Amino acid sequence: MTDATGSASAGAVIERVRASFAAAAASLAAAGARTEVLAELVEPKRVLGIARAPRMAQLGRVWRLGVLLVASDGSAYATGHVVRAELPARRSVLADSVAEHRAWQAAAVRGGIAEGETVDFDAAPVDLDTLGRDGVSGPLVVRDGDAFVRWNPNQPDALAELERYLADRVGLLVEPPAGA
Repeated sequence: MTDATGSASAGAVIERVRASFAAAAASLAAAGARTEVLAELVEPKRVLGIARAPRMAQLGRVWRLGVLLVASDGSAYATGHVVRAELPARRSVLADSVAEHRAWQAAAVRGGIAEGETVDFDAAPVDLDTLGRDGVSGPLVVRDGDAFVRWNPNQPDALAELERYLADRVGLLVEPPAGA
């Protein structure tokens, strides 16, 4: 099997990535690190032609590690949108983006997510088969036989070695700095 760079080590790289995610999940679970809700925004069908408000359906729980979300089974997702579940409040809104954000917060509560919970949605799964074949899946990149995380999507060369990135992020979640 060859990866996008032509190296014959794609299978080994993918196994290291899989093991890294599993190890991160095990460390976070053992430490009792704070999880967040992984959800999907559901646009309900119209009833008699009338649109109903969207809601979020809970898919599970994940740990947010920067641009990656890691589930307890070791699967990973690219971080999408993040909101805190809040009941809608009457406020004048000046910007469409603020109104959209508040609608997402209310959709989380309508979906049965407890108020105050942090909700991650629009999170695309990291496909390790695609990573091995094409060298890219979400924020993960394979170069020269190693896996990297693109921690800034606007800068193609903003790469950090995956194991080091996960170790740093797990460390911050397990033992946050004072005052965080």
